[in-house]
Amino acid sequence: MPEFDLDSFKKTWQEQPVQKKYDDNEILQMLNRKSRNYVKYIFWISVAEFLLFSVIGIFYFFQNEEDNGFLNILEKLGAQKTPEIENRFETIYWILKVSSLIVTAYFVLKFYQNYRKIRIEENLKGLITRILTFKKTVNAFILISILLLVAFTSIFTIFIFYSLNAQNVEPKSSELTIFIIGIIITTAFSVLLIWLYYRLVYGIIMSKLDKNLKQLREIDSQEA
Repeated sequence: MPEFDLDSFKKTWQEQPVQKKYDDNEILQMLNRKSRNYVKYIFWISVAEFLLFSVIGIFYFFQNEEDNGFLNILEKLGAQKTPEIENRFETIYWILKVSSLIVTAYFVLKFYQNYRKIRIEENLKGLITRILTFKKTVNAFILISILLLVAFTSIFTIFIFYSLNAQNVEPKSSELTIFIIGIIITTAFSVLLIWLYYRLVYGIIMSKLDKNLKQLREIDSQEA
């Protein structure tokens, strides 16, 4: 019986070619499918947000009392809550609310279009381009959501000062200072909450999509 040589056996085993579990085309299809699913998740999240905002808007529409937080602030600063001011406030409120829903609906449509454009059989460079475009769309949605909040607060703040000036009301400096500081703190806190929400909900999915993108670029560099 021949003597067993462990070193020779290890050398022979190490020299054997390693078979790939998946080839590049199979990996590309898997990454494509995963990327498509991630885009689909964000699309459905945006749909849920749009529906939530719509339901909230309809709910307040049928309430007997409108959200009059800014009008209460106006009264505390010394102005009178006249029917004219209430009507103007209501008009501004609903214009901004509808604008917000239109913007959200636009991005829901864009997310759906991105989802539809990513095909399982799409070539590598096309898929990379689609993912990069989708990332830009998501970033734009987050940025515009924050800008809308700042714009809404700014418009209502301008409305308060306009109403005070129209009624020739000069609030006390201490009350005005508290109001301005309160608006700044509230806006900053709201922006932080929105950023954290999108960072948590969208960020988790986008981080996985980034991993896919990195792997796709590695495959692309190997083919180049």
